[in-house]
Order: sequence, then structure tokens, then C-alpha cells
Amino acid sequence: MKFKILSLFFVLAFAFTTLAWHTPGQPPIEYGACLDLPDVPFNYANILLPAHLRLPNVQDADNTPAGNPVTDAGATLGRVLFYDTKLSANQTIACASCHKQELAFTDDAALSTGFEGGLTGRNSMSLAMARYYQNGHFFWDERAATLEEQTLMPIQDHTEMGLTLEELESRLANTEYYPPLFEDAFGSPEITSGKVALALSQFVRSMVSYQSKYDQARQTAPPGIPGAAPWPAFTAEENLGKALFFDPTRGNCAACHGTEAFIAPGPRNNGLDLGSQDLGVGGVTGNFPDIGKFKVPSLRNVALTAPYMHDGRVASLSEVIEHYNSGIQPHPNLSPQLRDYGPDGPPRQLDLSPTERQALIAFLETLTDESFLSDERWSDPFCETMVGTTAPVSQDSWVAFPNPATDIVHLRLDSPLEQECQLLLFNANGQLLRQYTFTGQQFSLQRDGLPAGLYHLQLTSEQGQRVKPLVIR
Repeated sequence: MKFKILSLFFVLAFAFTTLAWHTPGQPPIEYGACLDLPDVPFNYANILLPAHLRLPNVQDADNTPAGNPVTDAGATLGRVLFYDTKLSANQTIACASCHKQELAFTDDAALSTGFEGGLTGRNSMSLAMARYYQNGHFFWDERAATLEEQTLMPIQDHTEMGLTLEELESRLANTEYYPPLFEDAFGSPEITSGKVALALSQFVRSMVSYQSKYDQARQTAPPGIPGAAPWPAFTAEENLGKALFFDPTRGNCAACHGTEAFIAPGPRNNGLDLGSQDLGVGGVTGNFPDIGKFKVPSLRNVALTAPYMHDGRVASLSEVIEHYNSGIQPHPNLSPQLRDYGPDGPPRQLDLSPTERQALIAFLETLTDESFLSDERWSDPFCETMVGTTAPVSQDSWVAFPNPATDIVHLRLDSPLEQECQLLLFNANGQLLRQYTFTGQQFSLQRDGLPAGLYHLQLTSEQGQRVKPLVIR
């Protein structure tokens, strides 16, 4: 389904040449696009990690296959591919369009926008620490058996990037800067989609976050379980949050996010209110015990990765904490860690005080790694960005209410719009259901037979674009 969204993406054409990275001792390679790569490649293969990230429970979770270890040249190629809009049908979208470095390689919209303006079916999760997801499956529903398999699926997706693998190979082979990069990475200038998958996977697996306040404090803290004693480098509030996070009788967050990578080894059902079509991993495997389970991303940089959950339904970190504090819903496959009185018990109610809930947030904020968010190794290598962006409408500049709704939904903007505004209604699978236009400060839309479930409203104006979840009961 094709439709237009005003001022959504733009693409720049580059007609000048610059010196790019080349093998030391060889003649400089002249690339037709402006690539800013170092003369000596960045270190991706042998990043020196702190001791707590070299522990067996982290290293044993590494899903890097023997046939595709991270190399400096391979990850360099992956970096260029990751930021190149040539990987989408109309050359407007790159992997980085939905996985932004400054947001820990995630998106700040509930659902991301594809190459023709359609919405993705799921929220874009952070790519940080992807190599330490132990079972090695990817996407929220884990439909990709490996990271190598996952990297090619968005490129071919009809909503996300819309390019066939044959078109991908032909386009890259006719882009002068790719054959030398493929030769450096794989010893041959031949370009195949399989090599694209290998290089992108190397780049993503190199995305290890290890320089946060937590990491710095961990290295100078007394040995032992992180929650056992206060750390001198933490505030009293951060230490309280740390104690709650690791205490099995209180917050118990570490039961699922239990290693120093803060990532679970497999999918979990975390007690969200799910619709009958929201099957998660069960929708892929067809197995009843997998229904309602979703991949568990790392909590590193979690303060920057809102909105949360697989469908972006939770707007803030405080709402995430409140979900686990008092909002867990019963489900046959609810994770045992979220139950009271044994593996078949009712959902846990943590009953945390406001002070304790804020302390948990303070601890989670210590996982923010500012260096990771700006490190040139993972940044855009093009001299001028090729990734289209849209200045977002402020999160609080418009509201939809009531939400959940029953019969009618009202929109109110902080400031009236003088030009025509577009409002699109999508279902949870990213399919466009309705399209409206309006001006002014308020607008109302009727339910008109919409079944109960999760929807998304996408508002586009001269100020930009923003997506909000909407629940209809």
C-alpha cells in the first residue's frame, strides 16, 4: 500500500571524491562517494573489555559463529552498509534510520517508518550487546535463527526497505566504493548478499557498551555480587536502586537481566496485556509454551531507548517500573520470575514505594554509556549523512485521549496548526487502516467498528512526525 507523508525523508547526491581507508602500503583508494574512513581501520576485533565483561557467564553467551568472527575490515564494510541508503528500494532508508547511534541504536518512535512511509510491525530494539543474546535468535518474535539471517530480512521487507537481494547485489556491484571494501573484508571484490550479511553481522556484534558509570564503578567496587554492598562511586539513591535490582526478594530484575550484559539468554513473557493475535515467539514456532514470549534486549543504555516493549506501548522508564511493580497480567506462559508462590503462582506485586521506584530508575541510568553513543567506530562514515531524518514533534506536544478508548478518541495539540496536518491510523501489524487531514488544535475520530486491540496514530505536520500507541477496548 503506497501513500505519501509530508517531508518524511530526503536523499543527497554526492558528486565529489575523497580519500578513504585503504590497506597500509597500498595506493590510496579513491571512492566516488564521500566516505570518511581512517587510514588504519578501527579496532573492532579486539576491544579491550573490563574484567566483569570477560566473566564466563558473559563470554559463554557470545553468539558469534565460528565462520564469521568480527574482523576490523569486515566490520568496516558493515559500518558503511549500515549507514548506506542504497540498501533501500528508493534510496531513502538505511539500517541507521531505525537504529540511531545517539539512541543506543534504537528509534524514539513506537513503530519506525519504512521507505514508502509505512510503519514497521514492531518497535526497533537497541542493537547494543546483541552478540551476548545467548540463543542467537533475533527479532522480537525470534523468527531469525541467527544474526546473519536477520540482517537481510529488513532489506527485503516490503515495508522497511523493499529491495530484493538480486537488486542489492547489482546496486552494490555498480557502486565504486564497494568492490575494494569487499576485497579488504573477504579477499575478493565479488559482492554477494551472503557477504553483506556477514559484514553487517560483524558490525552489529562489535557494538559492545562498556564505559558507563556502572562499568567504571564496577571496576573499583569490592568483589562479589553487585547488589551485596554499596559502591563508593554511586550515590545513595543509585545504591538503593542497585540493591533492589539484584535482590531476589524485592526487585529481582537480575533474575532475567542477570549477567553484566544485562540481557536474558532467551525469550520471556513479561506479563503485558496481549491481544489474541500478539503471539510473539509462539506465532513463529507454533508451540503453546512460546505464546506471548518475546526477545529480551539488554538494559544497557535503557534510559535512552524509549518507548519500550515490543510494540512501543510504554512511553517512559517510570511506566516500565510501574508495570513490574503493580501491572503484571496473568498469562499461562508468564515467566516464573514474575510469579509469587512458585512457578504456577499469581503475578508478583512488588509494592515498591515511590522512593524505591525512583531509585531503580537512578540505577538504570548508570547504565548509560555516553562514549558508546558518540564513538566514531559506530558512527556514520559518510562525509554528509545519507540517512534521512525527520524532526520529531515533541513527545508532549500532542495528546490522544481517552487512552484506552472505547468509542471516540480526541486529539489535542499544544499549539494550533496553521497548515494541514495528516493523521494515519495503523493496526498493530503496521497496516494502514484510516487516513485523516485536519487543521487547528483539536480533532476527534470515531471507532466505527474497529475491533479491540492495539493501534498506532501517526501525526505528520510541518513540525515533523510522531507515532503514539492507542488501545481500544
